[in-house]
Amino acid sequence: MIERPRAAERAVLVRLGLGAPVQPEDLAEFQQLARSAGAQPVATLTGRRERPDSRYFVGSGKAEEIAAAGREHQADLILVDHPLSPSQERNLEKLTGLRVLDRNGLILDIFAQRARSFEGKLEVELAQLKHLASRLVRGWTHLERQKGGIGLRGPGETQLETDRRLLAARVRSVTRRLERLKQQRETGRSARAEVPVPAVALVGYTNAGKSTLFRGLTGADVYVADQLFATLDPTVRRLRLPGGAMIVMADTVGFIRELPHELIAAFQSTLQEARSAHLLLHVVDASDPRRDEHIEQVNKVLSEIGAGDLPQLRVYNKIDRIGVEPKLERDSQGRAAAVWIGAAEGSGLPLLLEAIGERLSLKVQRLWLHLPPGAGALRARLYAAEVVRDERSLEDGAAELLVDLPSPDLITWAAMPGVRLLEAQPLPGTAACAALEPYLESQTPAETVRC
Repeated sequence: MIERPRAAERAVLVRLGLGAPVQPEDLAEFQQLARSAGAQPVATLTGRRERPDSRYFVGSGKAEEIAAAGREHQADLILVDHPLSPSQERNLEKLTGLRVLDRNGLILDIFAQRARSFEGKLEVELAQLKHLASRLVRGWTHLERQKGGIGLRGPGETQLETDRRLLAARVRSVTRRLERLKQQRETGRSARAEVPVPAVALVGYTNAGKSTLFRGLTGADVYVADQLFATLDPTVRRLRLPGGAMIVMADTVGFIRELPHELIAAFQSTLQEARSAHLLLHVVDASDPRRDEHIEQVNKVLSEIGAGDLPQLRVYNKIDRIGVEPKLERDSQGRAAAVWIGAAEGSGLPLLLEAIGERLSLKVQRLWLHLPPGAGALRARLYAAEVVRDERSLEDGAAELLVDLPSPDLITWAAMPGVRLLEAQPLPGTAACAALEPYLESQTPAETVRC
């Protein structure tokens, strides 16, 4: 595994501008990444190059400057805000005498610290193993065959080959275990899909406030902190909208610029929560001056995981920092497009819930549903969805259930053999029940339904 830095380990940070000056916001994000990993930045070196140096990435002069800074500040490691090749990493370590960790390795380490579920730990381990595969030679340079001498011929190459075989075997083992977990997760999704409950997934740039919003909406006890990747494992909870409709909400891992490809590959099963959602809540830090760039980065990752075409509702969070009141914005078709909220204070959450119900077309109807004898599975599905309000049994074994169902689901239920829509009732707080004619495209005659 990649060596995890100890708490408060002293680090020299390195960031280059390739073809352009270093952006202060990029540097600030990298410093926050370092602190999120438990490192203590003691020096920050920046520079500009047209293209990376093949030996050190940063150039020989800058590499000497990094080595001097490490000695001056008694640093424990060098953190480079760029992906490094294995040879560049080894060359910098040899020159500075310190451990070197590139951006990918740093993010992998943060993920290793944040993972709590068994599946999350396996996904991080798989990403680390793939990252480590090309860096095995670093740990065995003292046994290289080229050095020669008595007792130094051969074992290095043999040990490396052994390590590679062990590493490949572990990758296969972890992959098989993740496949089994993926099947279990898919089974859970299939069970949820049988119940008429739409799924909503929170996505967004890391530290945009997704977990705070998730806690505010669902009451779930999820970890919340002002740091990058504060939560990693997805959490799924049910949520009842003000109109009575039930939805499933999932909190997913935050995205970031230049997210390592091995992480995207490893977290396919976790990111499936976003791919299988009916609606994405794209949470944006409204106070961030680079919010438009972050929106673009998130949409890029969504496209990479196959969720780029899913409907989105933009949620601008942290409005208290910019002095904006909660509001709902609509597009040219009059559809809810964006909601401005303050998740920490709970301001604007009713507007958000209203917009979610609108985008999912979840106008709830309350009515009696007739189920034929032997329809126990259908009855169980309704109870599992928590939409049953009352029940009465008939002498022939049939059942009539008073249910609250979203409008689109009424069409599905009305089309089922033996199911009939009966008496509709007004929902609490409404003057009358809505017309049911659009949902009577089944065996049920319109005259049997009364309101």
